[in-house]
Amino acid sequence: MSSGHAPTPPTGHRRLRTKARLTLAAFTVGALSLAGLAVTAAPGGAATPAAAPAAAAAAAPAAVPAAPAGFTTTWSDDFSGGANTGVNGANWKYDTGPGSSFGTGEIETMTNSTSNVYQDGNGHLVLKALHSGSDARSGWTSGRIETQAATFGAPAGGVVMMQSSIQQPNLTTANGAGYWPAFWMLGSTLRSGVGWPTSGEIDILEDINSRSSVFGTLHCGTGSGGPCHETTGIGSGERACSGCQTGYHTYAVQIDRSVSPEQIRWYLDGANYFTVNATQVDATTWANAVDHPFFIIYDLAMGGGFPDAFGGGPNSATVSGGQMNIDYVAVYNKGPGSTTPPPAGGNLSQGKPATASSTENGSFPAANAVDGNTGTRWSSAFSDPQWIQVDLGASHTISQVKLDWEAAYGKAFQIQTSANGTNWTTVYTTTTGTGGNQTLNVSGTGRYVRVYGTQRSTPYGYSLYEFQVFGS
Repeated sequence: MSSGHAPTPPTGHRRLRTKARLTLAAFTVGALSLAGLAVTAAPGGAATPAAAPAAAAAAAPAAVPAAPAGFTTTWSDDFSGGANTGVNGANWKYDTGPGSSFGTGEIETMTNSTSNVYQDGNGHLVLKALHSGSDARSGWTSGRIETQAATFGAPAGGVVMMQSSIQQPNLTTANGAGYWPAFWMLGSTLRSGVGWPTSGEIDILEDINSRSSVFGTLHCGTGSGGPCHETTGIGSGERACSGCQTGYHTYAVQIDRSVSPEQIRWYLDGANYFTVNATQVDATTWANAVDHPFFIIYDLAMGGGFPDAFGGGPNSATVSGGQMNIDYVAVYNKGPGSTTPPPAGGNLSQGKPATASSTENGSFPAANAVDGNTGTRWSSAFSDPQWIQVDLGASHTISQVKLDWEAAYGKAFQIQTSANGTNWTTVYTTTTGTGGNQTLNVSGTGRYVRVYGTQRSTPYGYSLYEFQVFGS
């Protein structure tokens, strides 16, 4: 390692973590169809100017947002230092050394130089990758930092949210092959000797080769195979991130220990696009990986197994000077007992008879959406419209519906109630559904409640892990 200090534990353990990416990349390629994205190799050797990209957009810095309702701000940094100054050493420390020490196949050398890591004087932190020489596969330097504190987590019964506003490198697949920006976390227990991935890793943002995408992943369990499918982890696959190269967008994760099962939820610009439930792994694996604090990491890597699986790079067309711009980072907490409970009456739909307009196949019946098990799901045929309904057994006043969508969610749908299963009254409607976990406050009565979908978000059907109805 350079800079004369001993390697920190996360450096060594990311060596284990990032060996995963060759396998992860292969996995995510296979998962792309579910996300509705085509796999295309980044072009190599195209004749593009070798000039560095434009400097960071001189966008006015955004203030660190106030805490969401029910949360308090635990910690933040808005990178308000002077132009060309390093990071605040009270908050951050540098991870330095050759990319080969990280075990990912990265080819850059991470430095603490203000050429690679600096505050721009306009409220932004910049991580910049620079190239020298004529060999596209050597001569790169870049930056990687992590928080001094490893105290960011959710207590039992509470919720924690980590959020950052980031502009990905303003490049394209034609001139950005090999760039690998990341905003992620490692479990605090890693610093006290617990091995990776047992100690847990949550990748909030990763993109490769300037594809204008985002990947979210949980790593946990054992180093190979095991309940978390390592070295792949439990991931979202590639999700489109329109405009994420040219502007600032918010990337966030919430660890929610106030619900049962506990959850980790990933957000892009406030929209929940991926959720992992504690019931997807055994209780010990989850507790070891999630139920403790974390520390936060930013880095801008070059090359490696993950970019290689999507066309490779850097290559002769890759420009020097691409940069990851960070406006702010904030940690928000919600204490135990502060989560709004479900309406009185509990989950009226669990275990009740459910029917649907169609099923994808016999493995995904309507009953799966009301069985209380987020490891099962209902999935419809690949056409519009489709519906799923539950018979509550008697008439109820309905005040809330919760939908836990799989990746194939409804963009346009209605919540409807009926006294007889024939004549329906709409109590909620949207044409801008975001998927993920949706809690919908409604007002209606009926024995039957259904989700009536009119527009799918993907070429696939509608797919629900759980369809829960609350009322009295």
